[in-house]
Amino acid sequence: MFQFAHPDYLYALLLLPLLGVLFAFSQWRKNKRQAQWGNRTMFLRLVQGQSTFRVVIKFVLQLSALALLIVLLAHPQYGLTSGKPIKKQGIEVIFALDVSQSMLARDVQPSRLDRSKLLISTLTERMQNDKVGLNIFAGEAYPILPLTNDLVSANLFLDQVSTDMVSLQGTNIGAAIELADKGFSNNKKVGKAIVVITDGENHEGGAIEAAKASASTGKHVYVLGVGSTSGAEIPTTNGPLTDNSGNVVKTALNEQACIELAQAGKGQFIHVDGTNSAQEQLQQALSQLQQAESSFVNDSTPNELFPWIACLLVLALLTELLFAERQQDWWRKLSFLQR
Repeated sequence: MFQFAHPDYLYALLLLPLLGVLFAFSQWRKNKRQAQWGNRTMFLRLVQGQSTFRVVIKFVLQLSALALLIVLLAHPQYGLTSGKPIKKQGIEVIFALDVSQSMLARDVQPSRLDRSKLLISTLTERMQNDKVGLNIFAGEAYPILPLTNDLVSANLFLDQVSTDMVSLQGTNIGAAIELADKGFSNNKKVGKAIVVITDGENHEGGAIEAAKASASTGKHVYVLGVGSTSGAEIPTTNGPLTDNSGNVVKTALNEQACIELAQAGKGQFIHVDGTNSAQEQLQQALSQLQQAESSFVNDSTPNELFPWIACLLVLALLTELLFAERQQDWWRKLSFLQR
């Protein structure tokens, strides 16, 4: 992936078109003045070696050098260079995060979704030896981040998660579990967990069956229920969400459905409130899973394009220095000898 360490410098590239306009204007004024002295073609013949083409080329080289300098300051990078592999004992966890509209309810502050994201972020900070993955779901389920030990990337992807990422509304927990079940490694010795974070309003069937199928292959399905059983309104830009009759829609945590789902998946139901209780309970539950040795790549660093851009910059500057606006005498003599 191509990127810049300091992308703000790239705004300076907006100056290049302005410089181009100023150069064109200066050339127009120069030609106009020369025309006032008489026939411009005759004038160019009198001024030996003068070439408008050379002036333009020299300016283009200067502009190119300036552009390369700006890109150089932005510090271009691409891809990653892997560090030395290391061995760690850990587990594999895939989070399945509900992003349906009901997760915007604020019976858990700042909202069900934001609280869930904070829980995942805080938890993964303590999972340095484990591999984590992230899926999202509403009416459909989609992978966001495959199983990885790169926890920095995991949090970057997590920050971008919103209810707008899945167009089909609903809460298809069954599809979320099935997708997560396919995301684990083939290592049969390592403990594997699917952590479903939802308000439990399952509008699709198949969730219990999917949890049982996953549990039959040695995985554990933990369900984190977010919200209150009393319910809350779903905020929108136009006020609370209403149904076709104009009545305000209230969404409540379906705690019983979450408990049954966790039991089917041989996991545990945990209620998410405004405290750190859910995080501590889940961490304790995950610590009971069997750990296995896995290979990690440490200290991945981006590949630097700095040397290549610097070489191009030096080449552009040298070419600009050698490229005179007038044809030099030695060059004219050399051209004459070659005829």
